[in-house]
Amino acid sequence: MPRAPSSIPSYDCDDARWAAVQSRDAQADGCFVYAVRTTGVYCRPSSSARLPKRENIEFFATEAQAQAAGYRPSRRALSDRTAAAAERAAIVAKACRQIELAQTPPTLAELAQQAGMSAFHFHRIFKAQTGLTPKAYASAHRAQKLRTELQADSNSVTDAIYGAGFNSNSRFYATSQQVLGMRASDYRAGGLGAVIRFAVAASSLGAILVAQSQLGICSIVLGDDPERLVRDFQDQFPKAELIGGDADFEQLIAQVVGLIEAPGLGLNLPLDVRGTAFQQRVWQALREIPPGETASYAQVAERIGAPKAARAVAQACASNCLAVAIPCHRVVRSNGELSGYRWGIERKRELLRREAAAQPAPAT
Repeated sequence: MPRAPSSIPSYDCDDARWAAVQSRDAQADGCFVYAVRTTGVYCRPSSSARLPKRENIEFFATEAQAQAAGYRPSRRALSDRTAAAAERAAIVAKACRQIELAQTPPTLAELAQQAGMSAFHFHRIFKAQTGLTPKAYASAHRAQKLRTELQADSNSVTDAIYGAGFNSNSRFYATSQQVLGMRASDYRAGGLGAVIRFAVAASSLGAILVAQSQLGICSIVLGDDPERLVRDFQDQFPKAELIGGDADFEQLIAQVVGLIEAPGLGLNLPLDVRGTAFQQRVWQALREIPPGETASYAQVAERIGAPKAARAVAQACASNCLAVAIPCHRVVRSNGELSGYRWGIERKRELLRREAAAQPAPAT
């Protein structure tokens, strides 16, 4: 197994770049490309293409710059890229299994050494493949494992904490509110001890259920059957103290209904957003899409620095529990067509229509 380099290679001069090309250094991929004047093509540093003469080469920081200069990707480069992508996917998949099976999350250096890469290069390809850093992936897996452990009747809370990979109670309790949204004992008891206010109201898009925890609004769901909305909500936390809306809560409901009627206005209320690290990154990106505009799943993946995670972005949208407040209705297919929506495709179409109608007409 090759030893991972101890420092990040530097490719800031042509001599270093040429050395990387000569050694077909895979760690240089993404740092620059080289173009061959005699053939009119460009390649990645690790390309298996026959090495050209040094005097026929020029370097570019990105593929886009090479294309702007009139070069095209070589056929060998395209073939190499497919093989390299498969190799990277296999490396990352192996690292994910290593993280999942470890009692204590492995360090970045340990994962990189196992992959035979520098920490810098491994970190970059892991994030590109999964949409998460290795540390965030480990945290998300540990949070999911904790939920599973807490749901097992045979485990005490302490057993569940250690079983999920937390080294100490203090380390867990420092992050428990973010991981579970409540104390571990309350989560295990089906929300026992949690106080959640909720109410159902009518809107032009059907029934709407709004719930608020101690941290903020934790649920905004739409549907056709008000009773079904309540049953589904109660099933989430069967032992939580659910309190029907009072006069003060009705004012909050009115603001949420107003959001449904005019989604472009936004909602200036605290939200209790619960999800994995990746989901929260996606949901934050959705909130940054301006009203009246849309983005594709691939574009959202690009914005969060995970260009290959479009499918995972779609799954995060489907897991959103805060309709319109986290505007997953603004995400569409790459061709602009509407795709699935947790609360119905017609509601998605109508929300987008309302936002578009509220935008000022272009100046003439």
